[in-house]
Amino acid sequence: MNDHEPGVPHRLSKGERTRARILGSAAELFARSGFHAVSLRDIAAHAGLTHAGLLHHFPGKEALLLEVLSFRDEVDARLLFPGVLGPDAPEPEPAERLRRLIEVVVRNARTPGLVALYAKLAAEASDPEHPAHQYFVKRYRVLRREMTELLESLFAAAGPEATGDPAAVAQQWLALMDGLQTQWLLEPDTVDMAEQVRTFLRMHGLRPEREEAGTDVGPDVSR
Repeated sequence: MNDHEPGVPHRLSKGERTRARILGSAAELFARSGFHAVSLRDIAAHAGLTHAGLLHHFPGKEALLLEVLSFRDEVDARLLFPGVLGPDAPEPEPAERLRRLIEVVVRNARTPGLVALYAKLAAEASDPEHPAHQYFVKRYRVLRREMTELLESLFAAAGPEATGDPAAVAQQWLALMDGLQTQWLLEPDTVDMAEQVRTFLRMHGLRPEREEAGTDVGPDVSR
C-alpha cells in the first residue's frame, strides 16, 4: 500500500538518498574520465561509501552506468515523448513538444557534467563491446523515430513554408546537437546551442519560440 499523499513532496528514504548520491558521483566521474578509467572503488570513495556499501545498492559498474543513463533519459522522455514510457500516456501538442525540446537544450547549457557524460560515453559506446553500446543504439533509434513523427506534425501545420524530409531533418537535428555539444564543451562562451537549434529549425520553415521558461525539465544527476 502506498501511503504517500498526492501533492505532498515525497521524502526520500536513507537508501534512496544513498542511491542518488552514488548516481551523482558515478555521473561526475564517468563524465570526467570515461567508463573504463573509473572503478567502483573510485565511485564509492567519491560518494563517501565503502566498496561493500556501494555493492549493496548496485551489483556492478555496468548496472550503475545504465542506471545513470536511463535516469536522465526517463526524465526527458516523460517531458518530451511520454508515449515511449506507456501507450496511454497523454502527449503534449507538437508546438509544445518543440518548445520543450529547445528548453532541454537550454538546460543542458547549465549542466556541463551531464553533456560531457553523454558526449564521452556515446563515443566510447561506438565499440560493440562497450556495455552501453546497445543502449545508445536503441536511444538513437527512439530519438530518430520520435523526432521524425514530431517533425511530420510540425511540417504539416507549417504548410508550404516547411521544407525537407522529416526523417532526414530529424537525423540532421540529432547530428547538429551532438556536434554543438562537443564545441560547447570546448568553448562554452562562444557556442549558443539553443540559438543554433532555433536557426536550424527556421531554415526548414519552422518558428520555434524564443522563451522557454516555465516548464520543469527535471533534476540533474551530475554535480
